[in-house]
Amino acid sequence: MASADVVIVGGGANGTSTAFHLTRLGARNVLLLERRWLGAGATGKSGALVRMHYTNEHESRLALESLKVFQNFDAEVGGDCGFEPVGFVQLVGRGYEDHLRRNVAMQQRIGIKTELVSPEDLTRLLPGASTDDVGGAAWEPESGFADPNATAFAFAAAAIRGGARIETARDVTRVVVEHGRVVGVETHEGRVAAPVVVLVPGAWAGRLLEPLGLDFGLEPYRIQVSIFRWPAGLVRRDPAVIDAVHESWMRPEGGAATLIGVELGAGHADPDHYNESVDREYVALCRAKLSARFPAFARATMRGGWAGMIMMSPDGRPIIDRIPSIDGLYVMLGDSGTSFKTSPAIGRCLAEWIVEGRPRTADLTPFRSTRFAEGKPWIDESNYGSERLTISR
Repeated sequence: MASADVVIVGGGANGTSTAFHLTRLGARNVLLLERRWLGAGATGKSGALVRMHYTNEHESRLALESLKVFQNFDAEVGGDCGFEPVGFVQLVGRGYEDHLRRNVAMQQRIGIKTELVSPEDLTRLLPGASTDDVGGAAWEPESGFADPNATAFAFAAAAIRGGARIETARDVTRVVVEHGRVVGVETHEGRVAAPVVVLVPGAWAGRLLEPLGLDFGLEPYRIQVSIFRWPAGLVRRDPAVIDAVHESWMRPEGGAATLIGVELGAGHADPDHYNESVDREYVALCRAKLSARFPAFARATMRGGWAGMIMMSPDGRPIIDRIPSIDGLYVMLGDSGTSFKTSPAIGRCLAEWIVEGRPRTADLTPFRSTRFAEGKPWIDESNYGSERLTISR
């Protein structure tokens, strides 16, 4: 029987980050198992925004710690993550100015370089934008976006250099538990014995959790993005933007296009059987949202798009925990499409927890798996008014 000290299930940015950070802390017998290939799930389809603006301190802290890695990726990890610091703008609607001020003040207090933006400066940051419906804006000059696949590949390569093993095309079918503790995993190629298992399987989590009697209310969602070529006369790259007014996000794609996602998703989708292409109706919706903010894009050519699968939690926030009822089982679940940017810190926290007994980089208590059973789902008081769960890459 094969064996490992730690088995990680899932080869996206969070799984590979965990593998890398485990080896960095001295773990050597680490095995990562991925059912298809690295980045085959949500990571490979991510818009890969790297921003720190959240409506709560805990995710902002994870994003800040992660930004430090993205900024110094070659020195910290090795290789290229494709980070482009084009800056980031958060737009909110009228009536949410006080919420924005509170959030920016919180972010500044914990060390994030961010500031409120005057209407005049917003015009400079987003030339050609229609801003009559904007109540306020915040600017992060150090943020931007990265290449999600390159990030996962680089974490994986660094983990291998540190002594980890990575096996793709190896599907984990069951977490094996005896007498209340993890003893390994089952795969189609046989069992791997291990006292610690980290589940980071994205939209495929349900089939592994259900036999363990774990139900966190997770639901797989199909999420789409579209790409539009810049119209004639547009030659300047804008920053990455989250537009809370139009419930959308956008960033540059290459040298002459914009990638946009609208915060919609189809629940109850099957992660094994879904259309990876973009729907015609969704393209029209993206063009409408994009041109509502940047009128010139009403004449933009659609140049592509895709769909991917994420796992939504009931409150739209990740579950990052050591499961209390099963000794040796750690999870990162239900990230709702927003954990690429925090994957460096999440992987480090999980590795610290496993090797050192507690996460030092950040407090993971708010991400605990028991919050739903406790009747305490995550609610951000200074939110920006979305009536549905936020899906922002």
